[in-house]
Amino acid sequence: MSTSIGIEDLEYELPRARIATHPVSPRSSAKLFVVDSGKFLHQHVSDLPSFLPKNALLVVNETAVLPARFLSHRVDTGGKVEGLFLNQNGEFWEVMLKSNGKLREGIELALSDGIELTLSERVGKNWNCSCSSSTSAIEILQKVGLTPIPPYILSARGMEKTNETFDREHYQTVFADLHQARSVAAPTAGLHFDTQLLAALEQRGFERVPVTLHVGAGTFKGIETATIAEHKMHEESWEVGQQTLDALLKAKKEGRAIIAIGTTSVRTLESLPQIDKWPQSGGLRGETRLMIAPPYTFKVVDGMLTNFHLPKSTLLTLVAAMLGIEKLKSIYKEAIAKEYRFYSYGDAMFFLSQDSEM
Repeated sequence: MSTSIGIEDLEYELPRARIATHPVSPRSSAKLFVVDSGKFLHQHVSDLPSFLPKNALLVVNETAVLPARFLSHRVDTGGKVEGLFLNQNGEFWEVMLKSNGKLREGIELALSDGIELTLSERVGKNWNCSCSSSTSAIEILQKVGLTPIPPYILSARGMEKTNETFDREHYQTVFADLHQARSVAAPTAGLHFDTQLLAALEQRGFERVPVTLHVGAGTFKGIETATIAEHKMHEESWEVGQQTLDALLKAKKEGRAIIAIGTTSVRTLESLPQIDKWPQSGGLRGETRLMIAPPYTFKVVDGMLTNFHLPKSTLLTLVAAMLGIEKLKSIYKEAIAKEYRFYSYGDAMFFLSQDSEM
């Protein structure tokens, strides 16, 4: 059983060189840190089929990344303003803005294609803006937006030129539903999958089902409160279709392991109501602020594939809830020593829940 942890348990020192600035090619050639019956094995993601429990059900997040980052300039001064689109509420865009100058209500920002945003009101650290175009934000950003590569990757790249065409292709999973482009960050564990790995999994008889959780910018927000319990979890939209619910229920009845690909899939599955309340048609959808941290008893998930996460992040608390904090610390220490690549474009780890009997 997991025990509660403190903020200090979520801190670790990572050499800058260990931050992956680009993915490996092919995708499934990334390193895979396997926790197998307490032993640490160093493999590759392409080896994943050999370590999955027999007849395991894999669950992937099929959300797609929206090119939500945009560059603009102030109409009055010409000063550059960088933005990240978060949501559209009626006529307003909710955005995060970064500017060298002070921003205030009424300032107009010029995007490309003659589109302008007018700052309407401050919402916490974000802004509500009205848009000069009646076209939806998603349609506009598909034309003028940039891939929302995490800031720590952009920083690690330094003076290296960013290739938007490369990032738009590689910061998207192979099973992303492009009609569901609402995420401002990729479900990064899914970035390790390519057609060769999917074929190998299918050949071995592993079933794969989709869920959807649209990743918000809050996924990057570190825990800044005095205790983990005080942290206010960001809200994200999720949806699970009826075919997936039926497959999950069947796997549970047959005693088969349910393996989540990424923390977003975990949060989706663990946000579901009790199994006896699942519908027989129509699927389920909702909003979640679920914070998974030790101690936590997993209702649906038996194991997961995930990347190596930022210190003091809610993603790290989720992994700690499944592995236990001491084992997590040992894994990260060894991963750094073995020169694993960290964060969104980095390597992966695979493990079963410490409470799983699989």
